[in-house]
Amino acid sequence: MTRAATRAVRHERPNYLAGFGSLIWLLLVGLPLYVMLVATFQSRADYGANGPLSLPEHFTLDNYIDDFGNGFGQYFVNTLVVTVCVVGIVLLLVPPLAYAIVRGRGRLTGGVFRLFLLGLAIPAQAVIVPMFYVISEAGLYDNLIGVILPTAAFAMPVCTLILTGSMRDITPELYEAMTMDGASPRRIFFRLVLPLSRSGLSTIIVFSALQAWNGFLFPLVLTQSASTKVITMGLYDFQTEHGVDIPGLLAAVVLSMLPILIVYLFARRALVQGLMGVGGK
Repeated sequence: MTRAATRAVRHERPNYLAGFGSLIWLLLVGLPLYVMLVATFQSRADYGANGPLSLPEHFTLDNYIDDFGNGFGQYFVNTLVVTVCVVGIVLLLVPPLAYAIVRGRGRLTGGVFRLFLLGLAIPAQAVIVPMFYVISEAGLYDNLIGVILPTAAFAMPVCTLILTGSMRDITPELYEAMTMDGASPRRIFFRLVLPLSRSGLSTIIVFSALQAWNGFLFPLVLTQSASTKVITMGLYDFQTEHGVDIPGLLAAVVLSMLPILIVYLFARRALVQGLMGVGGK
């Protein structure tokens, strides 16, 4: 038997260790999902009597219906408004900023870029008190705008870093060719840079949407009334002095996961490509 044939035989042998490890991983990931999904189709009494691992004896959608009847629909809409506005602000400000950083040659653009990188090292918890003071003095406390602005501000440094790396992958020859054709910087930006930065744009859309949708600290500190609650704050409604409505809570968690999961499924390939280019050249 030749060496190549021996390697082929070895290559075709099943890897039982890898298969066993994959099975363990599947159990670790699948079991929590099973517990969460099954509980949403049970009544609170059945869940308490049969436990989290049991199949529902009486299939019901009452948990999902009750969630929207108890104000979850308003929380969902508020979260959607915050997310769309944050993504819009990021898409409006970050691409021109990243383009100026990539094409700029002055000290000012380099200083602005370093300032944004400094923002990566500042956690929101460290500035939440002065942020609360600023938002209150601006008359935006208990207002969705008071949540949108700081959320977008803290998402911009990472988004700028990602999109800058994506734009730096565009070869200088393409810039020079369009410049020789008489294209203005504005035309280069819209006709060349944006189309070739689609992976980076998809990445910052998903990232900023995740930051806005899952935001907890800013809504906790900067909002108060039920009319401005978002999903992360609305989950507290399922906890009372008599206990926790676990099936209703898990149904709300499932509903809160679906929009971001759909966005990720459609943008996952561009998201991976965009994150691979963060380092730039």
